[in-house]
Amino acid sequence: MVKLTLGVNNCWAVKRYVTPREWIEITASELELKVVQFSFDLLDPRTKPIARDTMISEILDVAREYGIVIQSAFTGLAAYSFNLLMHPDPGLRADALDWYESAIDVASKLNVEGVGGHVAAMTWKDYKDEKRKDYLISVLIENLKYLSRVAKAKNIKVLLWEPMPVAREPPATISEAKKLLKLANEGSHVPIKLCIDVGHACNPWTSEEKDLDPYAWLRELGSESPCIHVQQTDGKADRHWPFTEEYNKIGIIHPKKLIEALEESDSKENYLFLEIIHPFEYREDKVIEDLKASVKYWKEYL
Repeated sequence: MVKLTLGVNNCWAVKRYVTPREWIEITASELELKVVQFSFDLLDPRTKPIARDTMISEILDVAREYGIVIQSAFTGLAAYSFNLLMHPDPGLRADALDWYESAIDVASKLNVEGVGGHVAAMTWKDYKDEKRKDYLISVLIENLKYLSRVAKAKNIKVLLWEPMPVAREPPATISEAKKLLKLANEGSHVPIKLCIDVGHACNPWTSEEKDLDPYAWLRELGSESPCIHVQQTDGKADRHWPFTEEYNKIGIIHPKKLIEALEESDSKENYLFLEIIHPFEYREDKVIEDLKASVKYWKEYL
């Protein structure tokens, strides 16, 4: 039987509850959760060292006080806005590599098991050019292997690679994920695994029906995804809705079906991280209310 642990990606706190005591206290006392995936939207890895290290120290102190475990660290909305390791300009690809080196360093200081997220996006021009596309994928794989060496040196156990709903942001299909994961792990220094998001099965360019089925992703790759992002969605777009009565009526994500899919994958252990993203203009009291309802809903099945 698969061992499942419910946690939360603290993206919900971005720009609202940015001090460690705020988001940690809410996580422990109101959401009644003990495991967090840390979003780099709350601390850019390339922040000036003295300010960065002071913040890390405070996070660790308050997390210890409340018994919170920071299991992994992940890219957020800010990094997702960039092409990163598949930028057409080699200088900006090098800059993205520097950003990830810094992210691994911060993750190490946070004493987490894994780090990763969105790693790369091609431009439309590059995506349409097969030779150019193949070249950028080879560069990406080489850089991921290098980052696995950095991770090992920093005592990180696993690199996490998030499949995306956009074809230009590999991997975006099940077959592509299997192929690229195999290539990336040939000679890697720590395992490179996936972080499947159940709301990302909406790639408009795929010709395979199973790529649009979040449960197919979990059945075929759940054992390769130690961390899973959980959101409510209608399967038509990357919604990041909460698991409230309103959205559960129109959503396709159900805990029982998700657990069954993971059991079929022969996965032994997964962290389920709620990744619920409200609009910035949303009322703060409603944000917390929706998060609490989502946690309650999932705890009924776990």
